[in-house]
Amino acid sequence: MVSQSPTRPDIRELRERFEAHGQGHVFRFWDGLDADARHRLEAQAASLDLPALVRGFRATQEPLAATASLEPPEVEALPEHGGDAARHREARERGEAALAEGRVAVMVVAGGQGSRLGFSGPKGLFPIGPVSDRMLFALQAQKIRRLRERTGAAIPWYVMTSGATDAATRRAFEADKYFGLPPGDVFFLRQGMLPSFDFDGKLILEQPDRIFENPDGHGGSLTALLSSGALDDMRERGITTIFYYQVDNPLAILGDPILLGFHHGAGAQASCKSLRKETPEEKVGVFARIDGRIGVVEYTEITDEQRNARGADGALRFSAGNTAIHAFEVDFVRHVAAEAERRLPLHASAKKIRQVDEHGTPHDPSEPNGFKLERFVFDALSAADRVCVVEAPRDEYSPVKNATGADSPATSRRALSDQYRRWITEAGLSPPASDHWIEIDESRIGGPDDLRTLGLEQVGDAPDSILTRPGDDA
Repeated sequence: MVSQSPTRPDIRELRERFEAHGQGHVFRFWDGLDADARHRLEAQAASLDLPALVRGFRATQEPLAATASLEPPEVEALPEHGGDAARHREARERGEAALAEGRVAVMVVAGGQGSRLGFSGPKGLFPIGPVSDRMLFALQAQKIRRLRERTGAAIPWYVMTSGATDAATRRAFEADKYFGLPPGDVFFLRQGMLPSFDFDGKLILEQPDRIFENPDGHGGSLTALLSSGALDDMRERGITTIFYYQVDNPLAILGDPILLGFHHGAGAQASCKSLRKETPEEKVGVFARIDGRIGVVEYTEITDEQRNARGADGALRFSAGNTAIHAFEVDFVRHVAAEAERRLPLHASAKKIRQVDEHGTPHDPSEPNGFKLERFVFDALSAADRVCVVEAPRDEYSPVKNATGADSPATSRRALSDQYRRWITEAGLSPPASDHWIEIDESRIGGPDDLRTLGLEQVGDAPDSILTRPGDDA
């Protein structure tokens, strides 16, 4: 919600605009600000599309409309769960063809910081390699390098950052020489920011000269693609489809040909990878038909009756968990981003937000004092005429979200090491002892088939590609 006015606004008109929308308090410290501080506040205030912002916030405060119906979606199930193995083979071939034709780009959403992990930096820089401690970005770059080599296509990588992560992310890519990728095939874009409102509907000042703002959520990735020129860059490259994923899942198969194949075979504008829930209580949003259109119901919003509902076969009715991995058509993203106020509505959550007191002194509240706003990427699904949901194996999903416990660095490293051990076993090789961690360089080896192709007699024959180390916690 940023205005496109190329000229500096008249401060009097700007203040009148804010007064007209009940936000005149933003300038209450104006008389005490020096010239630089006034310029900062003026520029920030002028950048806001205030009418749209106020409308969007007010909509978040309205009671949710009753859902007319909620039904399970159709899912392309895994063969081991009753899916058609032939359809999966055909989908893989179709997806491989799209990759080889250079029609697919890979996009990572990496605007978050690692503060929840006790890490001071962008989450993409978090060390996760089971043996090497390579950062998330480095492991994902390996996958893209292998994908490019295998398909023969110059598959570009679009890296979405935020104001908090952009500079550090760019420095890391430069320092590591873009992790072996051509710099011209790495495109950085920065997500937008949204201000917060207090419980009375007033914009929150975090400093006398600054309105509090936070990144606009993963839904902001779609508007960032448009505003940054990334969609134009894709068009020039002949890209028609975006493979979208979030940086915190190191097990994601980047450019997954099966998802892409089902997506293109269905003529879908948007497609999604789902994970079959193991228990009703698993904290993951689920795909569902909401009033007839595919969407996501967050685990905090689904009713107990829906959460526990089972079909005649005893399986959960709403079991298709959201992995935040999608395929989007470029033209569809352009359409959604151009109508963001309608297609990507704001969502509000009560948070503790740094705020100035009546004297202009900033303080951190002990209780929630306002609403942070964000957009959700899956809201775009309702704009699609055709959405394809494809089930993924559970070993493709082990995100790094929490410092300890489930979805933590410990569980993610374990999942990576276990995956590499399975590859070695499936390739007919003897894996290292059970008390050893394993890490495979995925720029060279992308699965058991690649291991077989190498013709190794033992794991130690590829010391640069297969790393191991003993560990009491292995």
